[in-house]
Amino acid sequence: MVRHQDHDPDHHQGHVGLQRVLTASRAFAVAALALLAGPGGAHAEGRPFLAYHASWYEVRTDDPAATTIARLPPYITHLALAFARPDLTYKGGLDLAGTGLQYPYSGAVLKAAIARLKARAPQIKVLVSVGGWNYPAWDGFDADALARLVKDLGADGVDIDFETHNPACARGRDGRVACPSDALTRKIVEDIRRALPRPFVVSAAGWSVGAYGEGAFATAAPQGPYAGVSLVLLRPPVSEALDLVSIMSYDAGPAFRPEQAFRAYRVHWKGPLALGIQVMPGTTGGPRFTLDFTARTLAGVMRDPRAGAMLYALLETPPGPTGPDNPDFRALAVAVCVTLELRDCAAPVP
Repeated sequence: MVRHQDHDPDHHQGHVGLQRVLTASRAFAVAALALLAGPGGAHAEGRPFLAYHASWYEVRTDDPAATTIARLPPYITHLALAFARPDLTYKGGLDLAGTGLQYPYSGAVLKAAIARLKARAPQIKVLVSVGGWNYPAWDGFDADALARLVKDLGADGVDIDFETHNPACARGRDGRVACPSDALTRKIVEDIRRALPRPFVVSAAGWSVGAYGEGAFATAAPQGPYAGVSLVLLRPPVSEALDLVSIMSYDAGPAFRPEQAFRAYRVHWKGPLALGIQVMPGTTGGPRFTLDFTARTLAGVMRDPRAGAMLYALLETPPGPTGPDNPDFRALAVAVCVTLELRDCAAPVP
């Protein structure tokens, strides 16, 4: 799944970060020790670290300070609240009932939790993630309702997780990939940006093989109907409406190589690009995102100053005993922080 690449030989910054983590709790120390063999690159500010927050696993509370949202570490740059329905109903008043978000508390508590997080870490951008595999009703997408929800929550924008169940992408005689969903994808992004002009943030999650099918990656493995499905996001004018792209670089089978997918996306998208890390074991035969595999995979793209990571998802815990070879979301979050050489990696993950 991963093609190992050489990295810069200077490990000083990476080891400084590791020492900070090694002074923290035992869980963080275990995560850091797994990274000792992984060299770091030059320290770079501004690397994206987008983490999805699984609303269905959130703690039940009426106290905003007790939510996991309010207590998240400051090294996360973008927090994506998962998931809102594309065909959500939201008339106002912080009523989450028709939004698709599954938080076990009121919208007022969610709004207050976001405010507490941003008071502690004002640099974090909180996004409402819309879509996902289980919410495919994009033909009823209501960008205006979504924008009202974002504004009422005090959030910073939207993450688009458009996942079509019938991609049917194909390369034409001109060598370009076209998909039946292209027109709808363009309209979704246009509608969101119209409803939420900058400085609101709009990010998009791309399919694992979404940048394959053309040029040097025309036959990159694995092939199939999803190859090239995300290219419409990466080309103007759609790309000009986006601020961040992440890659769902998991659950794509044993032939898939995350670093190769990163290079394919980079051909088209020059902005911040986050390589996806999955907490749960994959279901398609690909390797597990152990701490070592995670560190080495991310280290393979660290020479790109705008490379970063996406974690799916906070609050998810894999089955069986956890450890370096079966890490939970806390250990993986620390692994991402240390490998990307972000600051405050010893900050606890609730």
